[in-house]
Amino acid sequence: MQIRILSAGDVRRALPMAEAIAAMKEAFAQLSTGQAVTPLRARLDVAPHEGVTLAMPAYLSGSEALAVKVVSVFPKNTERDEPTIYGLVMVLEAESGRPLAILEGGALTAIRTGAGSGAATDLLARPDAAVVAILGSGVQARTQLEAVCAVRDIREARVYSPNQAHAILFARQMKGVGPIPNLIRIMNNPATAVRGADIICAATTSHTPVFAAADLKPGVHINGVGSFTPAMQEIDAETVRRALVIVDSVEAALEEAGDLIIPIEQGLITQNHIYAELGEIAAGLKPGRASPEQITFFKSVGVAAQDAAAGQLALQNARKYNLGAQVSL
Repeated sequence: MQIRILSAGDVRRALPMAEAIAAMKEAFAQLSTGQAVTPLRARLDVAPHEGVTLAMPAYLSGSEALAVKVVSVFPKNTERDEPTIYGLVMVLEAESGRPLAILEGGALTAIRTGAGSGAATDLLARPDAAVVAILGSGVQARTQLEAVCAVRDIREARVYSPNQAHAILFARQMKGVGPIPNLIRIMNNPATAVRGADIICAATTSHTPVFAAADLKPGVHINGVGSFTPAMQEIDAETVRRALVIVDSVEAALEEAGDLIIPIEQGLITQNHIYAELGEIAAGLKPGRASPEQITFFKSVGVAAQDAAAGQLALQNARKYNLGAQVSL
């Protein structure tokens, strides 16, 4: 059996952001139109180390994408200068189940998560959006910025991190890369970062809200990708209450998204406050933004359909450009 092995560098070369965004739109559309089999991810808490390991299988019948991802999220890894996310993705042939490739999962997860926000931004943000605020300065924050700049003509980016040295490094490394503007402002606090921003991307591991609804301008679009447990709440309840709420998966969001679960438990909103899955909008089943002043909020907990679509695209491009290494097992 021959398997192609793709390193993080190979994955990045095999997943150009514009192609990844298109793949995410298709994956979300299949998810919301009954063309995806995506069991809720199996979750293994590693409590002594404040980490979690997840297993995420998916099959997309519309595109014949089949993959399984195993990913670990250990926020305390930053204390050891290690990535907070480690993972592998196995791509399989849908017709036979034969393993075709193993991909480094951290890079794939970051790119597909960014591309998911890029898809949401393209479908929901105002067409004239020009200022983006990035909350967080890690790997996820970088692909959020790249994706937003791929779908809107961004003239100013702002970044806030509680570790200013990380924010400075983020700005230095990201400015002027591809469609990213040269102007990246390092902000002293989240409030000044989000005031006047047209697009906000929250990519943190915070358990408490990172900005207040009072600081938002009318018409802002928000991508929330950092919180992934019922106890984590990046986005404050008042923002959620005021916004048109779109999710990647209703089932997964109600199981895992503290940004929504907490205000529901507080009685501030009901489950019916979730307007749509992003795939319903991508498939043309529901309209998106209703007015220029409407606040839109895309909450993503990450779904395995994204991994299957990204894995399939990466393997196609790896074959095309002869990336990775072939291994006999």
